[in-house]
Amino acid sequence: MNTGIIPNSWSGPILSVLRIITGLLFLAHGTAKLVQWPYVDMFKDGVPVASLFGIGGLLEIGGGVLIVLGLFTRITAFVLSGMMAVAYFMFHAPAGFYPIINGGELAIIYSFVFLYLAAQGAGPWSLDAKRA
Repeated sequence: MNTGIIPNSWSGPILSVLRIITGLLFLAHGTAKLVQWPYVDMFKDGVPVASLFGIGGLLEIGGGVLIVLGLFTRITAFVLSGMMAVAYFMFHAPAGFYPIINGGELAIIYSFVFLYLAAQGAGPWSLDAKRA
C-alpha cells in the first residue's frame, strides 16, 4: 500500500528521468571543457586532453552519454561516483570544510546520485532494460 503522494508505479519512470537529466547535466560539463559548448568563461582557452581536467572532460562526455542512454549504467555510474568523490577531495575539500564554502556541493550530489544509480540501475526507460 502506497501512503505517499506519488504512486509506486511511477518510481521506475522517475528513476529513468533522474538518470537522463543527471546524465545531460554531467555531459554539459565535459562538452564545456573540451569543445567549449556551452561556452563557459573558465574554459575559454580549452582544456588539454592530457590534463586532469581533460581526462575528467572525457569521462564526463563518455559517461554522460552512457548514463543518458542507460547503457552499462551500473558500472558507468560506479566509476563516475568515484570520479566525483576524488574531484571533491582533490579540488574542493582543501579550500575548506564546508561544501557551501568550498564549492563542492555539486561534486557531492553527483557522487551520491551516481552511487544510487550504480545500486539501483537505469530504470525502465533505458537500453539496459531493453537488453535484459
